Amino acid sequence: MDPVQWLSGGFLIVGAFFFVAGSVGLIRLPDRFSRLHALTKADNVGLGFLVLGLLPLAPDLFYGIKLTLIWLLVVVAGATGAHLIAKRALRGDGEDGR
Repeated sequence: MDPVQWLSGGFLIVGAFFFVAGSVGLIRLPDRFSRLHALTKADNVGLGFLVLGLLPLAPDLFYGIKLTLIWLLVVVAGATGAHLIAKRALRGDGEDGR
């Protein structure tokens, strides 16, 4: 194995760690806002590391651009979704009975 594959593997492992940490935060944190924060931040960082791990292994530049674009779209969608969920929770008009 060459150093690029080792570096890619390291980034993939770090990305998987962030996904697991976000999932643990979703289960363990006390309120919905801290759970939401842990999940969105950890997932965005984890996906960023996964993309960094996959970029050197991409066969050409077009695949690298697609990976980066997917990551950027997920970051924007995650932030937007988290904002909408938090806004609805603050309003208190949710369907959870609280």
